Amino acid sequence: MEYAIGSVGRAIAMRLSEGDDLYESIQSVARKENIRAAAVLITGGIRKASVVVGPKQETPNIVGDFREFAGPGEVLGVGTLYWDDEGPKLHIHTALGKGDTAMVGCPRGGASTFLILEVTILEMTGIRAARQLDPQTGFKLLKLEQ
Repeated sequence: MEYAIGSVGRAIAMRLSEGDDLYESIQSVARKENIRAAAVLITGGIRKASVVVGPKQETPNIVGDFREFAGPGEVLGVGTLYWDDEGPKLHIHTALGKGDTAMVGCPRGGASTFLILEVTILEMTGIRAARQLDPQTGFKLLKLEQ
């Protein structure tokens, strides 16, 4: 286990509109404002997303099991934002729903807003952390510096 203690810095409120991309929007604000570590909350509408709902395969390499969410529907989510060598990277897990259909997972590829998506970014200061390549999994995982 690794952990670090910091403080809450700035609070950023965002409103995404119809068609705005979830990842591009949040990561562009993080880059512009130089937010290096943050907690991210979302609530509102989602038009569509390709969602990882767990591993399809664990060994020898992890392969994600993707499901398509075709809204419009509702979404709420919680995530984190840390930088890797290319810039800010959002990692968020969500509950998505439309009618009697519900899905929980990590939305990726083309996660776009339906009507409005409210985003709250809570910056964490005093924490030195980054997403670094883990050779065992092939994923860029959170690494906390002491």
